[in-house]
Amino acid sequence: MSPDRFVEIDYCQSRKHNQAVCGDLFAARRHPEEKRVVAVLADGLGSGVKAGVLATLTGTIALRCAGERIDVRRTAAMIMDILPVCKERKIAYCTFTIVDAEQSGEIRVAEFENPPFVLLRDGRPQSVESQRVPLKRPVANGGREAFLNYSRFNLQEGDRLIFFSDGATQAGTGNSAAPLGWGRQAIAEFAAEGVNGDNHISARSLACKIVRRALSFDGFKALDDITVGVVHYRRPRHLLLVTGPPLAAENDSELARLADGFSGRRVVCGGTTAAILARELKRSLRVNHEEIEQTLPPTSCMEGFDLVAEGALTMAALVGRLEEGESAEAEGNAADRLARLLLDSDIVHFLVGTKVNDAHQEPDSPVEMDIRRNVIRRIRRLLEEKYCKETRLRLI
Repeated sequence: MSPDRFVEIDYCQSRKHNQAVCGDLFAARRHPEEKRVVAVLADGLGSGVKAGVLATLTGTIALRCAGERIDVRRTAAMIMDILPVCKERKIAYCTFTIVDAEQSGEIRVAEFENPPFVLLRDGRPQSVESQRVPLKRPVANGGREAFLNYSRFNLQEGDRLIFFSDGATQAGTGNSAAPLGWGRQAIAEFAAEGVNGDNHISARSLACKIVRRALSFDGFKALDDITVGVVHYRRPRHLLLVTGPPLAAENDSELARLADGFSGRRVVCGGTTAAILARELKRSLRVNHEEIEQTLPPTSCMEGFDLVAEGALTMAALVGRLEEGESAEAEGNAADRLARLLLDSDIVHFLVGTKVNDAHQEPDSPVEMDIRRNVIRRIRRLLEEKYCKETRLRLI
């Protein structure tokens, strides 16, 4: 076991032009008790609602089976039995990739007719041996048996594993820039350039970089659904979010001690909380007056903290950013910046004061003002379930 290593996993996706629903599915789930993370990328045949339903069904089955350590060949056979072969095209109704990564570094990848994954090590694509495994229950698939490509190996610190749907490899098909499609090799080289240009690039940012490049080949009007997933094996990035004054004033110094002693990025949400920290740490607190015209209250600056923001309104807006997903890439107001910091972190620690803020108890006060119970709970759930982060909570 490697407690000082973390499996970061994230993705980026773009649906086919003029389609309201994406026909690909990406889903990931952490199993903290087993120190592992499982992810599935399923690509439904065609595009739109029908493809999305097939991908969702496939991904749900694969994610649950992988989570319960059911053999991937058995899982694939179950999926193939449920999703029959298309009568017209004589091909499977859904293709998929399953990634099962341990915190120790061991990783297993099962691929059914998706493009082969790419492994980057020291900024260069690496070849990985794989087994071509026939399904236990062969399925007629265009006149041929169905096979899985199965790989099992150990990640090294800094490794990145990139996997994608064929919408990425086939981007640009028929165009002068990529007449035969962008292709796996070109994707590997492009990803390597991105990593060598920014060795700290997050899994999400690298995935989005690849998706944007794929879109550019078709004039940013995707001819197929595009999904890219990235696994990055490295030391974890910690972030502390401090919000709310302690229940008892005599604990103000303890709040400051915990915040100042934290090793990692530090964020404060709440004017009263920031004032307590500034007083206890004897540091100046300066408001960013250039942000006065923004929709949210302006941020402040204080030595030792990456972001100091207003509490209730900022965190309520943060929930919306995290729910929207794609817009969380932006870096505009306080909620956008906070979303970016959270998504670039792996383990988010919440240090929450339990004193009730009298200003939030007015009868006309909006529900979203109750930040220390409802909003914190929603943020943690979104980070864990939607973005596959780890969260920890301490009350004071």
